[in-house]
Amino acid sequence: MADRFYPNVMPDFVAENPAAEQVVEEEHSIPQQGTHESLLKLLSTPYHTLSEKFKRAALDVKETVLVETWGLTRQQVSDFTLYCGTLGTAFLLFKAYQVTKNTNGLAVCSQIVKDCDAASRHSRDVTFLCGRAGVCALGAAVAKYMGDDQLVFYYVSQFKEIKLTKDLPDELLYGRAGYLWAFLFINKHIGRGTIPSTYSAAVINEIIKNGRKLGGRGRSPLMYEWYGEMYWGAAHGLAGIMYVLMDFELEPNDLDDVKETLKYMVKNRFPSGNYPASEEDRRMDALVHWCHGAPGIALTLVKAAEVFGDEEFLNAAVDAAEVVWNRGLLKRVGMCHGISGNAYVFLSLYRLTGNAEYLYRAKAFACFLLDRAHKLLMEGEMHGGDSPYSLFEGIAGMAYLFLDMTDPKNARFPAYE
Repeated sequence: MADRFYPNVMPDFVAENPAAEQVVEEEHSIPQQGTHESLLKLLSTPYHTLSEKFKRAALDVKETVLVETWGLTRQQVSDFTLYCGTLGTAFLLFKAYQVTKNTNGLAVCSQIVKDCDAASRHSRDVTFLCGRAGVCALGAAVAKYMGDDQLVFYYVSQFKEIKLTKDLPDELLYGRAGYLWAFLFINKHIGRGTIPSTYSAAVINEIIKNGRKLGGRGRSPLMYEWYGEMYWGAAHGLAGIMYVLMDFELEPNDLDDVKETLKYMVKNRFPSGNYPASEEDRRMDALVHWCHGAPGIALTLVKAAEVFGDEEFLNAAVDAAEVVWNRGLLKRVGMCHGISGNAYVFLSLYRLTGNAEYLYRAKAFACFLLDRAHKLLMEGEMHGGDSPYSLFEGIAGMAYLFLDMTDPKNARFPAYE
């Protein structure tokens, strides 16, 4: 199991050292990158200086991602999705705009979305992460910030034309929950009620109805199946669906079922604080990913603690965070199943509790990447993902994390929180 992650030998806490931000001119006094000393120096750097390092690194990686995925001469879009495709590059540029306010980047972002719009025109996929809804939602938001009302109207109209088939699953990546997340994104950025609740109400009812069909009978009140397995995680299972449902005003009985579903998961977790990948697999305590295991479920539990004010959910999230701290330095760089995504567990708990310990832990994971990712990737010691420049598998996710580290109180796991 240890071959999945690097042993976390970072100290539980490193105090900031004002001297660490002074420019050191003697070459021999600068620790070599990728060493224990260089990592400790980063961890002791005062946060306002460190955040600038994160920003510079993020913007450098963003330029690499832009060239490799879209190109100076605009490559043809073969994968339009936000998860592993070109729309993920646009989402990274949108994030960079939010941090830097550089409108030049926003114009490029808008053009990428237009290319993804053309490539996705006949797609039957309907989610934010992997479907047409993501193109429409991001396109509308970017157009809003550019002041292009006509383009906003176009993308909102295109979103309203998306049809959900009866055989659609309920999960986040390819199903109804992923469609609802796009609905939320549009209404957040364009304005409440831009997409009327009539578009979401029937979808929510269908999700609840389907969950009750498989739930009960000694199981969780709500349960879902994707390709023959009843998954628990954020990408395909209970955690992702429950997270999205908690963002809506539900009927009391429906909200109770969401709450009890999460309590069922907490009750049936592994003794370690980690979670099974699925209802069928209760023995393999191995996956510590956003998609399966403690990280994605921890984010959902933090949301549950906010919604329900229940200490049980906060305590379970804290337990899951311990799993991530000990086993979450994965030998991958990305959001879905990598160090970048796992850092958001600590950012989420920091936002909820204000406890500086969690900010330190997020900083530690981000510093590990800042100090070592390039070297480990070049040496083949870290997996760059099947789509190495993408948002959810590749270095674009690392750049996104670095941008979020400049303002950790407002950090959110992309396309989830």
